[in-house]
Amino acid sequence: MAQLVHTLEITTRGQGLYEFTAIVNEWVRRQKMQTGLLTVFCRHTSASLLIQENADPTVRHDIQAYFERLAPEDGPYHHNSEGPDDMPAHLKTALTQVQLSIPMMKGSLVLGTWQGIYLFEHRVRPHRREIVLHLIGE
Repeated sequence: MAQLVHTLEITTRGQGLYEFTAIVNEWVRRQKMQTGLLTVFCRHTSASLLIQENADPTVRHDIQAYFERLAPEDGPYHHNSEGPDDMPAHLKTALTQVQLSIPMMKGSLVLGTWQGIYLFEHRVRPHRREIVLHLIGE
């Protein structure tokens, strides 16, 4: 059994869903493992991770619009030290996840045909986000 760890940096342009499936698939392929489990971890509290449809861009638009309704910037929040998008970003992260587990078989991630791996940026301004990949397998 082997373990490998790698850190990615994803630069965002502000709120939205940023697909990075191809980068992860390429890194996994280069590791030459056949069977295992990949953990994808976001090292932030105002951005999160999703596995979501990657074919129709209106899905991403609707997801973002839905979360804007759930946690609007003009909500009655106490925490706003980094601006009006600060607490809504934390709430959106709490409602999603910062860690994904994806099985690997025959040297490839076991994602469905239309599934992609996304960083969900919840802040208005651009950020550099660190994503840690941890692969265990053989």
